[in-house]
Amino acid sequence: MIRTIVRGGVAWVAFAAIAAAEDFPAARNTQPETAPFTSPADALAKLRMPPGFKASLYAAEPDVRQPIAMTFDPRGRLWIAENYTYAEQPLRFDRTHKDRIIVLEDVNGDGKAEKRTVFHDQFQGLTSVEVGFGGVWALCPPQLFFIPDADQDLKPDADPIVVLDGFEVGPSNTHNFANGLKWGPDGWLYGRVGITAPGRIGLPGAPPEQRVDIGPSIWRFHPVRKAVEEVCTGTTNPWGHDWDEHGQMFFINTVIGHLWHVVPGAHYRRMFGADRNPYVYQVIEQTADHFHWDTAEAWNEAKKGVSASTSQAGGGHAHVGMMIYQGDNWPAEYRGKLFTLNMHGYRVNVDRLERQGATYVGKHEADMIFSDDPYFRGTEISYGPDGGVYILDWSDIGECHENDGVHRTSGRIFKVTYGDIKPLPAFDLADLTSTELVGLLSHQNEWFARQALRLLQERSAAGGDVKEALAGAQMLFRDGATTPLRLKGLWASQALGGTTVEFLEGLLGDKEEHIRVWALRLLMESSPNFHRYGPKFVELAKQETSGLVLVTLASALPKLPPDARCLVAAQLAQHTEFGDDRVFPLMVWYGVEGAVTKVPAAAAFAVNQSKIPMVRQFIARRLTQDLQTSPKGLELLLGLVKGVKSPELQRDVLLGINLGLQGWRKVEPPAAWGTLQPLLEAHADPAIQQLSREISVVFGDGRAMDQLRSIALAGDKDISMRRAAIASLVEARPDDLNKLLRNLLNDRDLSPEAIRGLAAVNDPETSKVLIDNFNRFYPAGKEAAVQTLAARPADALSMLTAMEAGKIGREYVPLYLVRQLQGYELPEAQALVKKLWPELRPISEDKKRRIGELKQRMTPEVLAQADPAAGRRLWEKSCGKCHLLFGEGGKIGPDLTGSQRHNLDYLLENVIDPSATLAPQFRMTTIELDSGRVISGVVLAKTEQTWDVQTPTEKLTIRVAEIEESKPSNQSLMPEGLLDLLKPEEVHQLFSYVMSPRQVLLTP
Repeated sequence: MIRTIVRGGVAWVAFAAIAAAEDFPAARNTQPETAPFTSPADALAKLRMPPGFKASLYAAEPDVRQPIAMTFDPRGRLWIAENYTYAEQPLRFDRTHKDRIIVLEDVNGDGKAEKRTVFHDQFQGLTSVEVGFGGVWALCPPQLFFIPDADQDLKPDADPIVVLDGFEVGPSNTHNFANGLKWGPDGWLYGRVGITAPGRIGLPGAPPEQRVDIGPSIWRFHPVRKAVEEVCTGTTNPWGHDWDEHGQMFFINTVIGHLWHVVPGAHYRRMFGADRNPYVYQVIEQTADHFHWDTAEAWNEAKKGVSASTSQAGGGHAHVGMMIYQGDNWPAEYRGKLFTLNMHGYRVNVDRLERQGATYVGKHEADMIFSDDPYFRGTEISYGPDGGVYILDWSDIGECHENDGVHRTSGRIFKVTYGDIKPLPAFDLADLTSTELVGLLSHQNEWFARQALRLLQERSAAGGDVKEALAGAQMLFRDGATTPLRLKGLWASQALGGTTVEFLEGLLGDKEEHIRVWALRLLMESSPNFHRYGPKFVELAKQETSGLVLVTLASALPKLPPDARCLVAAQLAQHTEFGDDRVFPLMVWYGVEGAVTKVPAAAAFAVNQSKIPMVRQFIARRLTQDLQTSPKGLELLLGLVKGVKSPELQRDVLLGINLGLQGWRKVEPPAAWGTLQPLLEAHADPAIQQLSREISVVFGDGRAMDQLRSIALAGDKDISMRRAAIASLVEARPDDLNKLLRNLLNDRDLSPEAIRGLAAVNDPETSKVLIDNFNRFYPAGKEAAVQTLAARPADALSMLTAMEAGKIGREYVPLYLVRQLQGYELPEAQALVKKLWPELRPISEDKKRRIGELKQRMTPEVLAQADPAAGRRLWEKSCGKCHLLFGEGGKIGPDLTGSQRHNLDYLLENVIDPSATLAPQFRMTTIELDSGRVISGVVLAKTEQTWDVQTPTEKLTIRVAEIEESKPSNQSLMPEGLLDLLKPEEVHQLFSYVMSPRQVLLTP
C-alpha cells in the first residue's frame, strides 16, 4: 500500500510494510504538561553552541516522534526507530501502541528532511535499528529481527525473521533493556544491555547450553557465521558506544561512571549486585578520571533539579547516546573527541581520550552544546555523510524513567554543522565497484569508510569477485601513511577473506601497537588452531612492551588450553611496570581464572613466577576455594610458602589462602600445615604471623554458626565468601536453615545458592515457594529452581503441573532432567512428561541391556583406576571432533563442559541411544541436490541464499537454488555403536576423562 503525505509543498511517499499505516495507533500522551510545551521552532532557538556552529531542525513532530535510535544506509538516508510502547509504571510497556521504523531524506540539501517513508510499523519494544546484509536489523527485546530488503526500495521483501532471542526484559526492568545495534570495524554487529535485563541469548530454539549469558554487557553477533558472544560485562545501563580511529571501542553509562573502554573479557564495576562469575574478586573501574555530577550528592537528586556544583561538573549522572567525532565538517580540534548527551544537564558533554598505562583515560573537556528547553531529552548523537551531527530529541519532561508519564506526540531531530556546508549530490555507495569502495576507506569522513567496509564484507560473504578490491586493501595496509589508514586496509582485507593465519602471525612483530592489537584479535577469530599458540604467546608476553597489546593478550587467554593459559599468565605477570595499572593485573587474572582449578600444578607455578601481588593472591585464593574437590592446590600452595624465601610472596600466598577460607566453618588441616604453622608463627613479618593465626582458626576448632550466618547475610561481604558460608550452613543443617535460605531468595546474587540449598531440606512448602516466585528469578535462579524441584518426585510433579498451566516454560528444563522426570514411578508425572515432550521416545530394551552391562562394569573403583590422559587422547580422536569439553573441541554438538558428566546414567543413555532425547537443533536432515547428490547433516544456519550444513566429516555451504528436497529426521548426527569399537579398558579410560572435574594433562 502506498500513501502520499505533503509537507511544505513536498510530496512524501510512505510504504506500509506489513499492515496499513492507517492502522497505526494514535500516539497518546500520559505525561502531564507541567511546563509549557515547547514548539519545534522554539526548541531549535533554545540551543546554544560555540561560535561558528549552527543548528537546523532536520525533522520534528508529527513527522518524527519518540526517536530512540538512528542509523544511515549507503544512500545517506536517515533511519529512525520510533518507540511508542515504552510506558510509565506499572505498565513498563503499553501494548496498545506500536513502534515503527521510518526513513528520512534531505532531498535538496538544506539541512531538513523533505521525504519520509514508513518502513515497518508493527513492532513493540523497539530500541534500535541498523542496516546491512540485504535488509534491516531491529532489536525488540526479547528478540533481534532481520527484515529482508535486498533492493533497498524501503519495502520489506518478507516478514521479519527472528535472528536471536533471549533478550529478557527483567522482572524489575524499566529502562535497561537491550539496545544499540552498530557495526564494528571487525564486521560484527554490536549491542548493549543493562543491569536489570540479564538475558540468555542464542539462535531461535537453541537450548540453554548453546546460549550466551549477557547483562549488563556489550555483546556482538556475526551476520555470516551466526556466532554470538558477550564481549565484556558490567556497569549499569550502557546506552551509547562508538569506535575511535584505531578501532578501540568505548561506551557510555549512567550513575557509577560514564565512560568505559571496551576490553574483551573485562569485568567492570556494577551499580549493584555481583558479577556472574563468583571468582572475579575485583572489578575494573571506569575509564574517565572524573564524574559529570557532584558525587557528594545522591545520584538521584538530579531528578529534583541540578545543583550548581553538579552543573559545573557536567550536568548529572544520566548519559544517553555517544559518538567519537571523525567527520569532516567540524573543526579539527573536535576530531577524535567523545561526545555524549547529558539528560539532566540538557547538554552535550565532551571527553578527550588519552593513552595512559596499559589502556586509556578520559579527560574532561568543556561541555559543548546546551539546550534551554525543559523538554529536551537527547537519546542519540551521530555524524552523517556531510560531516554534520544529528541529535535525536525524545522531547519530554519529568524524570528519565518516565514514572510520571510519556509525552508521545513530540520528537525532534537537530542537525549541528560548522560554517557553510556544501550539500552533497545524490549518491548510492552500493552502486560503486568494490575497488571504488576500497578508495573510500581513505575518506576524511569516517562515515564513508565505515559504509564501504560493510559493503565490502557483504559482497565477499555473497561470493562476489573481490580480487581487485583485496589487492587494493592490502596495498592500503602496506603503504598507508598513518596507522588508522593501515588499520582500515587490515579490516578490509579481513572482510574480503585475505588475511591468512600466517600473515596475522607476522603482524605480531609490527612496529605499531595498534596493528599488533588487531593482529591478536583477528587471530582469535581466524585461526582454527588458536589453542596451540601457548608457546608463541609466552615469547610474545616476554618481548612485548606495549601495555595495550599485553592487555589484549590477556583477553585471549580463555581461548588457550588451561596449562598454556597458566604459562602465558605467568609471563604476563612479569611486567611489573603495569603492576599497579587499573586494568592490566585484573585482565591477567580474568584470563587465567578458568584454568586455575583445572591444572593446579601449573597454577602454582604461575604464583611462584608472578611478580604482581594481585595475580599471586587471586590464584592462591581460587586454589584454596577448590579444596573440597581438589585438596592438591592448597597442598601445593603450602609447599610454596615453605620453599620460598621471599616474604612478599609468602604474604601474598597466605593472604590468598585466608581469603579462600572465608565462609568455611572447619577444614581438615593439610598434612603440611603441622610443620609449617610453627615456622609462620615465628616469622619476622607480623603480617605473616597474623595470617597464620587466622588460617589456624579454620584448620582448628572452626568458626561458630553465628559467624557463618553473619557472613552469609552480610550484603557488604565478598560474594564468594557469602556463597561459601551458605555451603557450610547447608552442610551443617542448623534448625533455622530453611528460614535463612528463604530470606535469600530475593537476593539476585545468592538466590541460586539459596534455592539449591533448599533441596537439602525436605520441606513440603518448598515447591510452592519456588513455583510462585519462579518468574521473579533471574536465569541462574530459574535453572537452580528447576534442579531443586526435580530432586524429589512430589516436587517434580508440582513442577510438571505448573508447566502444564504455563507457569514454567518447557525451555527451562534440560534434557537430562527430562529423563530423570520420566523415571519417577508416578503415573501422573509420566503422563505429564509425555504430554509436555511428545517427541521423547523410550529407550529400546536392547539398549537398556547394553546400558546396564556397561554400568555394572564401570564401577567407581574401575573408573578411578583408569588413565584419564589416555581417555583424553581417545576423546580428541572421536568425540572431540564435534563436542567442546574444557574449552577445546568442535562446536557441532552441545558443549559438554557444564553438562551432567558426573552422572554415569546420563552419559550412557546419550552415548548408547543418542537420538532418544535429541534437541531439535541437533537433528539430522537429509538434503537432495539438483545434481542428484544426497547430503545428511545438521543444518546450522539458513539465509535467503544459502544453508550451512555440518556433516560427520565437513561443513558445507549449499546454495538454496541447488536444493531439490530436504527431509528432517529424528536421528542424531552422532552415530550409534561408538563404544563397540573400543576395548573395555579404552571405554573405561574415555569415561574416566569425560567424568573428570577438570582438564587433565596429556602424558608423554
